[in-house]
Amino acid sequence: MAEEASEGLAFHPMEPFKIHPLFGDGAIHWYTPTNVTLWMAIGLICMALLLVVGTRGRAIIPSRMQSLAELVYGFIHKMVEDVTGKEGLKFFPYIFTLFLFIVFSNFLGLIPLSFTPTAHIAVTGVLAILVFVTVTVVGFVKNGTHFLGLFWVSSAPLVLRPVLAVIEVISYFVRPVSHSIRLAGNMMAGHAVIEVFAGFAPVILMSAAVGVLVTPLSVLAVTAMYGLEVIVALVQAYVFTILTCVYLKDALHPGH
Repeated sequence: MAEEASEGLAFHPMEPFKIHPLFGDGAIHWYTPTNVTLWMAIGLICMALLLVVGTRGRAIIPSRMQSLAELVYGFIHKMVEDVTGKEGLKFFPYIFTLFLFIVFSNFLGLIPLSFTPTAHIAVTGVLAILVFVTVTVVGFVKNGTHFLGLFWVSSAPLVLRPVLAVIEVISYFVRPVSHSIRLAGNMMAGHAVIEVFAGFAPVILMSAAVGVLVTPLSVLAVTAMYGLEVIVALVQAYVFTILTCVYLKDALHPGH
């Protein structure tokens, strides 16, 4: 009985991050519908509901959904303008879509038995690479070879400039790595911690004496971590977006 109870209480913190096909148990190919594609599609549907359905009335006295859509729109618009300047507003639709996709992916992942696409480096890596390629192309198209001035710290002493240039080049090409790992790591870590705390909740089924103390504490810990994850979900979307704006600013206005 003890062995059965032990097996019943076994938990795997990384279980929620496993990718599996929606239909059947065969191999996963690039075209195979999986739980990742399902929840990304749900996120896109939520974006459409917010921006299309929520604002179709364009009421003078807005509904709650219209107010939310206008609030998010104004917030990101001001962020792009403040960081990149008026010239960067042409990229607002892209940055706005990026923010909404990450926000909805993060928050949908907080639903029990759901999946968090942004907890996978494959998803955040693609987002970061797209930002990196876009910024690099914009930098060279707008500034030509002057874009390379981004790596030349003209304000530093001449003897240090070559060394700093190497450091700047390395840091520039590391951007997609840090940009993607920051988001995926934070989302995965929080969900894994919740899973660990939740695994201690059934201890009361094994030992009433120990469970009386452990189970309530695990429930409180899960509740606290869930509240923290709500904040992290929003903050990480903001961080990813504002870093995108900063990188875009470097492309539009290179040089130190």
